[in-house]
Amino acid sequence: MKNNQAPYLLTILQNTAFNEGEHWQTKTYSAGQTVLTEGDDTSSLYLILNGRARVVANITLNSEKTIHPGFKDLTQYDIFGELSFINNQRHSTNITAVTDCEIAVIENKHLEQFLNSHPEHGLAFYKEIARTLALRLNATNTKAFSLLAWGLNYQGIDLSLIHTCRCRPRG
Repeated sequence: MKNNQAPYLLTILQNTAFNEGEHWQTKTYSAGQTVLTEGDDTSSLYLILNGRARVVANITLNSEKTIHPGFKDLTQYDIFGELSFINNQRHSTNITAVTDCEIAVIENKHLEQFLNSHPEHGLAFYKEIARTLALRLNATNTKAFSLLAWGLNYQGIDLSLIHTCRCRPRG
């Protein structure tokens, strides 16, 4: 989702059949506050209304050392928690507020009920989720290939691959 472009989810939140306080709520988080913890089972989807949050991973390097790199910053109208919404699994990363944030927390069961009873909204919503996931997958692939290339180069493996690989185009 491009910043400053209102997502379709915002249209759903503004629908009179999907009420704040009943189906979703606005929560505020202070800078530095944890919004979501890896392993949480919140059964919710999140939309940043204002502010900036960071996706933070827990990466275990060895049995004694774990690092917590920031993976991506999320800003106004970015969503998160969509994988848990789709596959009903626990959240796979941490989310931390970088600035003070206002975040819409949408209960999965209420959103699913709304989308099932309003299929015209369901189609647009799921198309947008698919686009968002595709963009994130492409960005992840780019990062993974860059890290692989860096690792191969660092270990000197890239040079041995150049000399031993005599790849031919398929034809």
